[in-house]
Amino acid sequence: MPLDKTLDLILAHARAAGAPDLADLPPEAARGLYRQILAAADVPPADVAVTDQQIDGPGSTLKLRVYRPKREAARGIVVYYHGGGFVLGDLDGYDNVCRQLCEDSGAAIVSVDYRLAPEHPFPAAVDDSWAALQWVARHAESIVPGNPAIAVAGDSAGALLAAVMCLLARDNDGPALAHQALVYPPAAGGAYGEFASRTTHAGGPTLTARAMDYFGHHYLGTDKPQNDFRAAPLFADDLSNLPPALVQVAAYDPLRDEAMAYGQRLLEAGNDAIVVEYHGLAHGFISMGGAVRAARLAQEQMAQALRGALRKDEKKV
Repeated sequence: MPLDKTLDLILAHARAAGAPDLADLPPEAARGLYRQILAAADVPPADVAVTDQQIDGPGSTLKLRVYRPKREAARGIVVYYHGGGFVLGDLDGYDNVCRQLCEDSGAAIVSVDYRLAPEHPFPAAVDDSWAALQWVARHAESIVPGNPAIAVAGDSAGALLAAVMCLLARDNDGPALAHQALVYPPAAGGAYGEFASRTTHAGGPTLTARAMDYFGHHYLGTDKPQNDFRAAPLFADDLSNLPPALVQVAAYDPLRDEAMAYGQRLLEAGNDAIVVEYHGLAHGFISMGGAVRAARLAQEQMAQALRGALRKDEKKV
């Protein structure tokens, strides 16, 4: 199936405007460009209640942003980890995504502003993500009254973090998690193993092989921790007894094959998992719901999976 026509047109306009490659920019400049990219095709801001929160993190103060629906009482909590290759992304860049997920899912969303590389390389993002999840579990009643169920979600680098949180929660006797929503996760760290899609889609059209190398260099460094599941959950020794999963994959993405491989490994380990490949979409579609109809449908599918899992799990807590 060819690339979605609307997405193709958006990318053509970006090329005509001479948009630079993120991999050619120093991290701070790349972060500014990334914010512009996220805003270009994003959904308009949904009308939900928003509160900023600061907690003690492993290395410094950790910022969170809590979203609660206005149209209905929140049921369940989703801890959301943003994408950006562990180098880019922040609370503001993902504000509209989290607002829309809050409205669509009916859950409270807690967005995590984990530390970024190269200033804070691996495993800083993992440590912050785990601290945030533990804080949410301890304060769940103050976020959503009534012993709410908790799920994790994320896109790209954030999907890897969400997957790792499930492994850490399993191995540390909690917190119990009702679901994991993983949007194009770089499950092999985007750096390990051999996957055909890394070659087939090395040139993009959104995420490129050069950008993946750029992110890997800044986050993992030269001494890449290949045998550490926190960097590459696909290669974890044991993937059993994990929460139900929705793995959403873009066809035009160098990460496609490792994301699909992770979904397959989850199934083989006896977990409930649904793997969906969006044939006309490219990496980054979770932030394109305002312009690309297929991307909006993918957002809605994630939200419905989380809504169903959180409400089903209410009976178990």
